[in-house]
Amino acid sequence: MTAQEMWDLYTQENPEDVPEKYEAWYFGDNKTTASHLASLVVSGEKTATASAFALYEMEKEALPQKNSYHVILDYAGNAQCIIKITKIYTTPFCYVTGLHAFKEGEGDKTLAYWRKVHQVFFTNALKEYNLLFDEDMLVVCEEFEVVFK
Repeated sequence: MTAQEMWDLYTQENPEDVPEKYEAWYFGDNKTTASHLASLVVSGEKTATASAFALYEMEKEALPQKNSYHVILDYAGNAQCIIKITKIYTTPFCYVTGLHAFKEGEGDKTLAYWRKVHQVFFTNALKEYNLLFDEDMLVVCEEFEVVFK
């Protein structure tokens, strides 16, 4: 199912509280990661995510907004579910909490695991812009709920 097809089904079932637009995207940077993380969202294990604030600046992209809707895709572009952002905030990487790490639902759900994998992910993503990872860099933390699957 495409993102548009899933969005159309959702809006038909929920016409009273639906914005005109949504965004569609996948987690991670490869097929395996995208599929795994999407499955964690669908199962309810993953209710949060984080991204590097600097990348929004470099790509001149607006930050996600509370109450915005997003169709989560697998790497092939197949719609998996729709989420609604319930909370968004920025914080330095070194201040991301264990609770946030747990809500991300990855690995053993510990802060140590979260820091390890996100440092690697952010380092690789920032390289594209000749930026370096730093523990004081700002991270955009989002919490969300699945509203349709």
